[in-house]
Amino acid sequence: MIYITRKESFNAAHKLARPDWSDDHNLEVFGKCANPNWHGHNYQLFVTVKGEINPETGFLVDLKWMKEIINEHVIDKLDHRNLNLDVDFMKDKLASTENLVIAVWDQLLPHIQQGGAILHCVKIYETENNFVEYFG
Repeated sequence: MIYITRKESFNAAHKLARPDWSDDHNLEVFGKCANPNWHGHNYQLFVTVKGEINPETGFLVDLKWMKEIINEHVIDKLDHRNLNLDVDFMKDKLASTENLVIAVWDQLLPHIQQGGAILHCVKIYETENNFVEYFG
């Protein structure tokens, strides 16, 4: 079993706020992340797949293909967008990094499987110090 990871990046705005809570309660729970005028991050996305090496190519997967899958199904939908308002796969979800990483997993899973690999991990760095990993 071999593991291979592709890194991509995107910039996006969001706010953490529940619409069923008051502004004061959102501020109490989410702090400045509940700013009504949004805030943004320079996210780093790491997608790790695993499987067996193809003896004909020497690859698990072609990294060019992996880049295209990640960009088409994730980065192009997230980059320079508002996670709360613009991203179809985040509709009706609180735009936390935890929810985002699961939504990205769900976007990639069928395409990675179709390419003959196993999706192992999706990791998103929200800041240099904070990241979330999801293993399905």
